Amino acid sequence: MTDAFGRRALLKGLGGAGLLAGAGLGMPAGAMMGAPALPPSPWVPGFGALKPFTLAQDRIVAINVCTRPFRAVGPRIEREALAGKTVVHNYGHGGSGWSLSWGSAAEALALVPTAAPAPLAIVGCGAIGLTTALLAQRRGYAVTIYAKERPPYVRSSYATGVWSPDSRICTAEHGDAFAPQWLRMARASHRRFQTFLGQPGDPIEYTTMFEMADTPFTEVGAHGSLNEPAYPHFSQDLAPELAPAPRTLAKGHPFPAAHVRQRSLMLFNISSYSRLLLDDFEGRGGRIVTAELAGPEDFARLDAPVVVNCTGYGARRLLGDETLTPVRGQTAKLIPEQGLNYGLRSREAKASVYPRRDGLLVQTAGETDFGDDSEALRPEESYGAVARLAALVGALHRA
Repeated sequence: MTDAFGRRALLKGLGGAGLLAGAGLGMPAGAMMGAPALPPSPWVPGFGALKPFTLAQDRIVAINVCTRPFRAVGPRIEREALAGKTVVHNYGHGGSGWSLSWGSAAEALALVPTAAPAPLAIVGCGAIGLTTALLAQRRGYAVTIYAKERPPYVRSSYATGVWSPDSRICTAEHGDAFAPQWLRMARASHRRFQTFLGQPGDPIEYTTMFEMADTPFTEVGAHGSLNEPAYPHFSQDLAPELAPAPRTLAKGHPFPAAHVRQRSLMLFNISSYSRLLLDDFEGRGGRIVTAELAGPEDFARLDAPVVVNCTGYGARRLLGDETLTPVRGQTAKLIPEQGLNYGLRSREAKASVYPRRDGLLVQTAGETDFGDDSEALRPEESYGAVARLAALVGALHRA
């Protein structure tokens, strides 16, 4: 009887203190032990809690510059005779190189006049060169890549690494003429990327981006550089099925901006993805030869009758192609944040952070990027972008 009374008194006391946990409704163990409770994370309906993460200058592990090869009329995918070779050009994809790589490879290989298993030379080992080489292998060609560098030391290794198939791909003036080819490339590439989902290392995956703006998105420009031309909205107008439509968040959201939209975004974890492509190419018997071509006459030195030129912005020097306009892009890579499943983009801050597995990737848009071919690092640009984004993250988690 004494034991029964003691148990009833104990249960009554625990219930009065709010600590009765028999149904799993009690306070966290740390709180029962006197530890301070963690502040609740901001919450987005349909997504869940927004995990806090750290953006700080002392967490930057690398700053890189990528020169986007923009052509007003769109990529150069055509065949010509040079130095006794048949040369198929495949370059000039602006900010869409990774995104359109597989479809562009198919367009270029359709111009190769020789049938497999003939030897085929690929010049360049970036996003376009690697995918063109792999697709050629799968069609039975004996492929050799000739390149000065290979990943992770090529320009495309320094790209942001997101699905952006119409980013600076051509001007609006030339959009109608290029649209059919763009649509073929975008659809073919998108299909191929889905085959990489769920593979070890997550070379391709989807994440969630929250885009913030102080004015309606229809009133905010897509790029921050001065003197840029107007671009077509191919993704929106021609192929909306290739990406889920963004969802506008209702008032009362926790973000420090008047307008916020949420979108799913395909993300390329470039380190693991490039390694996968390289391993696949070499595993199929492909060769990579270190070589630097100084001019079109050097095509004659390559040991194949047909050459596919995938040199990106390097084609301006190699071929004297003045139709290529450089668009500078600087990124900062920060220490990875395990388990982070969203990124942020701010139009006013002109900066974005993407939760890549090989490190948080911070991209900033400079006002003079268009037409700038400088590969010199400008650390203050990245420091400023990290600081602006850190302020937004801080405001978000104080909300």
